[in-house]
Amino acid sequence: MVMSPQTPTKIETLGLEVFYDTQQALFGIDTVIPSNQVTALIGPSGCGKSTYLRSLNRMNDIIENTQVKGIVKIDGTDIYTNGTDLADLRRRVGMVFQKSNPFPKSIYENVVYGPKIHGVKDRQTLDELVETSLIGAGLWSEVKDRLDKSALELSGGQQQRLCIARALAVEPEILLMDEPASALDPKSTARIEDLIGELRVNYTIVIVTHNMQQAARVSDFTAFFYEGHLIEFGDTQTIFTKPLNQQTEDYITGRFG
Repeated sequence: MVMSPQTPTKIETLGLEVFYDTQQALFGIDTVIPSNQVTALIGPSGCGKSTYLRSLNRMNDIIENTQVKGIVKIDGTDIYTNGTDLADLRRRVGMVFQKSNPFPKSIYENVVYGPKIHGVKDRQTLDELVETSLIGAGLWSEVKDRLDKSALELSGGQQQRLCIARALAVEPEILLMDEPASALDPKSTARIEDLIGELRVNYTIVIVTHNMQQAARVSDFTAFFYEGHLIEFGDTQTIFTKPLNQQTEDYITGRFG
């Protein structure tokens, strides 16, 4: 993987393997993901992208009969060691899903849900978190006068940005995004892509996408997965213009997948 010497590592996996019961989903994945960059995970359906993504905040733990082998380090610490505080891990490593999933509550209550769980009760602090998070998600100007309205009244694109604001409200270091724009119209998709570019200043972002053009537009680094194996990992420009692996080139040019 090509990184500048000035780019510190945020996430590292060593020999990562994931099994769902007896079926192996990932095979010996070694990756180095840099801080404050966008890393895109590409590959055909069922190739292990989302499994890899969920490994980074141990969301696979909630799937019955899942076994994880290998090492996943965040800031040099293995998150799979005994004693890892999962609540704190998932605060540090936020997640935005493919389908927007706002709670059937007000816009305000959606954003403060996480901070309240983590013990924040002061109203002024919560108010500031709501404003900061909605600004960060590019939604504040659209909803600041109706924070008490139901989140379900928002458009699909606004709901997805609200889910991003909800993730930002607990002040994470890493944002995992699983196809965050696949259910949105082109205008909303463009807004999410612009937002990803803005968020990379403060967050390390890992995004799963089936959209090759989107991966090329938004990411600094790209990982190509196929049948549970990491085929190639490097800076996005190289992956899309001069991939080292023929299989990568065949996928990117549409010859399969």
